[in-house]
Amino acid sequence: MSEVTAPGVALASGFDEKLAASREASIALATTTTDVKNRALEAIAQAIETGADVVVPANDLDLANGRENGLSVALQDRLRLDAARLASLAAAVREIIALTDPVGESIRGRNLPNGVRIDQVRVPFGVVGAIYEARPNVTVDIAALALKSGNAVVLRGGSAAENTNRVLVSLIQDALASVGVPAAAVQTIDEFGRDGAKRLMHARGAVDVLIPRGSAQLIDTVVTESKVPVIETGAGVVHVFLDESARLDWSTEIVHNAKVQRPSVCNALETLLVHEASAARLLPSVLAELAASGVTIHGDDATRRLFPDAVAATEEDWATEYMSLDLAVRVVGGIDEAMEHIRTYSTHHTESIITNDLGNAERFLNEVDSAVVMVNASTRFTDGGEFGFGAEVGISTQKLHARGPMGLPELTSTKWLVRGSGQSRS
Repeated sequence: MSEVTAPGVALASGFDEKLAASREASIALATTTTDVKNRALEAIAQAIETGADVVVPANDLDLANGRENGLSVALQDRLRLDAARLASLAAAVREIIALTDPVGESIRGRNLPNGVRIDQVRVPFGVVGAIYEARPNVTVDIAALALKSGNAVVLRGGSAAENTNRVLVSLIQDALASVGVPAAAVQTIDEFGRDGAKRLMHARGAVDVLIPRGSAQLIDTVVTESKVPVIETGAGVVHVFLDESARLDWSTEIVHNAKVQRPSVCNALETLLVHEASAARLLPSVLAELAASGVTIHGDDATRRLFPDAVAATEEDWATEYMSLDLAVRVVGGIDEAMEHIRTYSTHHTESIITNDLGNAERFLNEVDSAVVMVNASTRFTDGGEFGFGAEVGISTQKLHARGPMGLPELTSTKWLVRGSGQSRS
């Protein structure tokens, strides 16, 4: 495959040497002041902002290679970086500057009866590994969040974005070095290919936590094979349920936004459920609006009777994360059947109900077991930036440590600080 190279600071080139350098960088970052970290972030933002002349050609090459290799349209969209998207990435980095540094934050504490003082405080993980595919924005987002939370990061961004990521990491490393922060705080192991990803998953002790972002297959592989603790970010088989009382205007606008605004992302709508009592009132207008925007409707029999242009849905459709202008639609008997469908097919990412019934709204919020549950809002709001976290590491669909959009606090652990004055336990 063709590639674009970018000059940068001299760093370790071997896999083990890179991980060792990351550990050394993490030790320095753990005690780096907020002011220095913010200056490093500003340097990164400026480098991204002014780096279009080297980033865009590398990205164009990756896109060309992707088209030649049959990369899906959805992944091509995620891969693409232009001047506007680079400006958005720089703005996201600057938003992180404005966020509170979590390192050293006191979670809880007390004075024991014997005079000993105990405090639980936030500390960095140390070395964070990230495995992802065709998402060069993740290179910048995770690097910036890791830096602000005092972590070094090792990135495996996949072959589809290898040229883009190489240039981005080089720009970031130069920016770090310009303000005296170790350039090895952000490293890529893309040059080691799939073997590098496997070695990263097995690098327990050298890497403190691993975060996968990508397809369900990639995430499952990392969760299954990794010896390093994993924060699981899940695929998005996302649902919206239109209940009997749903307003037509809200239903039409929210469903359209959730599906069409950016169909290739994990919080885009994939399955629409509609109460049978409101199907005739809602579906023709809602689906016509979607079809006008190029959405292919995969409907059950009841849906196809109301909207004959729909294609027949299969069992596979209910479990599919399309990441394209396709939507599965099913008519259900009521909220219980809707929630049962969600329990069966959801990836526990985001679900939303459109309703004017307060009882149904509260039932949906309380009984649906997903990372984010909404009432009368588009699922596209499930996002670190929209939640006020700046950029995001990912959207965790697990239940341990972090759930939902992950920002700065989710990239920290805690430790206990105990201060005594000569006490011994009796």
